[in-house]
Formats: sequence, C-alpha cells, structure tokens
Amino acid sequence: MEKIKMTTPLVEMDGDEMTRILWKMIKEDLLAPYVELNTEYYDLGLEYRNETGDQVTVDAANATKKYKVAVKCATITPNAARMDEYHLKEMYKSPNGTIRSMLDGTVFRAPIVVKGIEPCVKNWKKPITLARHAYGDVYKNTEMVIPGPGRVELVYTAADGTETRELVHNFTGAGVAQGMHNLNDSIESFARSCFEYALSTKQDLWFSTKDTISKKYDHTFKDIFQDIYEKEYKDAFEKAGITYFYTLIDDAVARVMKAEGGFIWACKNYDGDVMSDMVSSAFGSLAMMTSVLVSPHGYFEYEAAHGTVQRHYYKHLKGEETSTNSVATIFAWSGALRKRGELDGNTDLCLFADRLEQATLTTIEKGEMTKDLALITSIKNPSVLNSREFILAVRKNLDVLYA
Repeated sequence: MEKIKMTTPLVEMDGDEMTRILWKMIKEDLLAPYVELNTEYYDLGLEYRNETGDQVTVDAANATKKYKVAVKCATITPNAARMDEYHLKEMYKSPNGTIRSMLDGTVFRAPIVVKGIEPCVKNWKKPITLARHAYGDVYKNTEMVIPGPGRVELVYTAADGTETRELVHNFTGAGVAQGMHNLNDSIESFARSCFEYALSTKQDLWFSTKDTISKKYDHTFKDIFQDIYEKEYKDAFEKAGITYFYTLIDDAVARVMKAEGGFIWACKNYDGDVMSDMVSSAFGSLAMMTSVLVSPHGYFEYEAAHGTVQRHYYKHLKGEETSTNSVATIFAWSGALRKRGELDGNTDLCLFADRLEQATLTTIEKGEMTKDLALITSIKNPSVLNSREFILAVRKNLDVLYA
C-alpha cells in the first residue's frame, strides 16, 4: 500500500530508558511501514536535557503551541541518585511539569480496557477517567532545607509595596519547608475543561480536594469549580442527564472503590498523579492507561501515563531479554496521529490510528501478551512475548487489517 501522508507535522518528544527503546521499535515496526511520518523531533532524553540546560523541553512545549499536537515518550525526573548517574549540572524539574505549566489545560487519563484483563476491583464495570490539573502545586514548588532554629514565613508583596505575612513555622531545629502556588486562571481552565469533557462524553463528573484542612488553598479550587458550574454548566448538565458533585478526597477514594465506573474523577495535580496510577494498576497495568493533555488554547499532548521502566532498561543493557508492555506508548502515538488527522481532515490517518489500536487489543485478546498481563489474564495458556515479539505480533494483526 502507498504510505499515508501527513500534511502538518506533529511534535515528537523522545524520552529515556526502556520506553526510549520501545519508542524506536514502534516507529520502525508499526508506524513507518504505513505512514510517511512528519514530525518535528525533540530529544527529551536526560543526557540532552542536561546538555541544553533543559532548554530543549521549553522548545518542545513551544513547538506544541505552534503545531497543536504532540506525542511524548516517558522521561526521567531526576533525584539525587540520577544526579550522580547522569552527571547532571542541576536537578532539573519534571519535564512533564514544565510542559504542562506552559500549555495549561487538563490531563485526562483513562484505562485501556481489553477482554481477558479484568479489574482487580470486581465491581468496576466501566472505565474511570482521571482528570488531572496540569499546573502548579508541588510540581512548581520552591523548597528549602532549614539548617537550624529560625522563623519561616510566607510573604506577599503587593504592587504598591504593601506586605502581608503568614507564619509557616517557628523552627527549633533543622527541618524542611516548601512553598506552592496556583493561579485562578489555571483553575478556571481546569474546571471548564472538566465540564466540557463530561458533556462531550456524557459522563458524571466528580471533583475532590482536602478543603477541610486546606481552608484557603484547596477551598479556592472548590469555590471556583462550584461558581463556574452554577453560572455556566448547570443547565447543560441537567439537560444531558449527568451530574456534578464535590466531595473530600478521602470520601472520593472510598466511593470510587464501591462504584461501577463510567465517570470522570477530577483531581488536583498531585492527587491526579497518584490516583491515576492506582486506577490504571487496578484495571490491569500501569502500561494500560492513556494520557492526554488538553489545553483550552487548542493544544493536545499525548503520552503514556507510566514511567521509563528503569528496571527493564538495566536488564536490556546487560543483554537480557525483557517483556515490557508497550500498549500505552502505542496508544500515545495512535491518539496523536488521530488528532492530527482530525485537525487536518486526513481520514486515512484517523483510520490508521483506529486500526493500530484495534490490532493491539486483538493481539492481547488472542492470548499474545507481555509478562505483566500474562500474570493477571483470565485467558487460558497465554503466550508470553518479549518486548520486540509483542510489537511484531501487533504488526501482524495490523497487516491483516490492511490486507
């Protein structure tokens, strides 16, 4: 067949460790044979981020603003051990955090449901979509190691020079302190993205914070959501037959475990990070969850919700066989290609994205899967494939769809 052409580039952000290996395989074995890929490439591997002082991350985010659609590989957020391992000039912040703060919007994460992989929570019958705020909080924090006794304060200096102070703590010994922030504009974008997504998918929307403890910070989130709902979305929700309600994060966790699914759960940045991992793992695997950043400015960034699979990468470096699940990374590519096709009116590209996902799910439903899924599948006598074999099995099923 003639390769599908792309009229507009999408932004490609390469990553780290085992997911970087899978990224190359997916491009070579699943994409290049069918699509004449047109991407603007940015290497977000930790070595090159270090070489550029992380400017490459900023450049990639700006390119996404230009081209509207991006696909991103998993990347390392360095800690002290990574500083030594990669000889870093500084402990760079999360590249995801940098990109999200530049693009604004909301991260929507949903499990990839496939026959033969049943949720650990038996009453979950439908996918649970996590809506994660994409700006601020701990991901844009300022931290300080407190060496000894002293006073830590929050200080706000107004434009006219007036100061307002709040005591954080009177330290009698060593400790640590952290400052976080958020913006009303970003919270409003988060709220509207969630309400719009709920209406477009006809799903109930839950929102949860800890406003009983955080009476100003979290309570602001709660108030903004409620105000926008009452003024802009209440009638539309009632007409669509869906509901919006707010509850404490603790109550939401309890409710989620007893629910059937089929709703959107909106969370602040960190809560969404943690809870999406819980939901994806309970639905089957961390490698079975889609993730897309949707910006109110019309930007879309697709990625896998999991990390760089460090343990498998070290095995790979030793020449040992790995059985790494590439499904979420495949779906990141299919999501980005579909959105590119939608924006460009390229139906062939959209069809390819659909078929790529269909071939991936068919492979698993036939009993061919990576080790993480083979350990939990209800399919009898599954074939455990290594990382490359699984991608080639998907390719075989994709070829059938194009035969």
